[in-house]
Amino acid sequence: MRVRLAALILGCLAAVGCVGGPPVSQQGASMRPMMVTPASLRGDGFRIESAELGRGFDIYVRLPDGYERSGARYPTVYLTDGDSLFPVLATNHLFLTYDDGLPEAIVVGVAYGGFDPAINRRNIDFQTPGEGVDRAGAAAFQKFLETELIPEVEARYRSDPQRRILFGQSRGGAFVLWSAIHAPDVFWGRIASNPSMTPGLESLLEDPTATDRDDLTLVFTSGTRDRADLQVEAAEWLAAWEARNDRPWALHGVRIEGATHAANATDAYRIGLARMFAGD
Repeated sequence: MRVRLAALILGCLAAVGCVGGPPVSQQGASMRPMMVTPASLRGDGFRIESAELGRGFDIYVRLPDGYERSGARYPTVYLTDGDSLFPVLATNHLFLTYDDGLPEAIVVGVAYGGFDPAINRRNIDFQTPGEGVDRAGAAAFQKFLETELIPEVEARYRSDPQRRILFGQSRGGAFVLWSAIHAPDVFWGRIASNPSMTPGLESLLEDPTATDRDDLTLVFTSGTRDRADLQVEAAEWLAAWEARNDRPWALHGVRIEGATHAANATDAYRIGLARMFAGD
């Protein structure tokens, strides 16, 4: 009798998932890897379909610590190459507030959703016009940022429209320079990390578009271990613009000792933001 009663109790408990783990229908779910967003990256994300470009982007948004409670508006950093740069730089921003005393910021990663050339069009979107260039998409990508993405971000979040920042690496850095020359007043600050400017260098030496703002900053970083040709380009571009009196922004050229082409993006980000917020 006791054996039959024990078997009955165990059977009933197993039926409601109290013995031997969850019911079979739940075991698969319990065995899946847990998807967790680190606290330093918590925020939001959305998909935006661009009428200007005829394709869409995944937009990642890191919100400042305490965003829900503060009610404040924040500087907003827009990252090109969000597929790779967003997880690195958005997380690192937390340490810059802790150690360097830099302001918290909303960080926005503009991502393609992968690196396959079928969907990743950075070779077009960041390409500046010039000799030998077939498909220069910089102007269209700038228009997408200016008329589609930025208004959406500023409608969704407490983003300070007077303190937008644009960051780009390599070919993305060349786009940052193009934006600084041809649409200077859209971003308060810009950081071009080891920009790859050829082909398309000609449009990065053109006369700048006029602006009424007098508070704009452009930081150009170049690593001492970057490709030799890119270091030569960087020195020539900086020399050309340092000699001009029609710059619409304060220009800071910075050499990063020991820095390679891509691995030191965090250093460029840190140096650039420090220059922009030096007066705060």
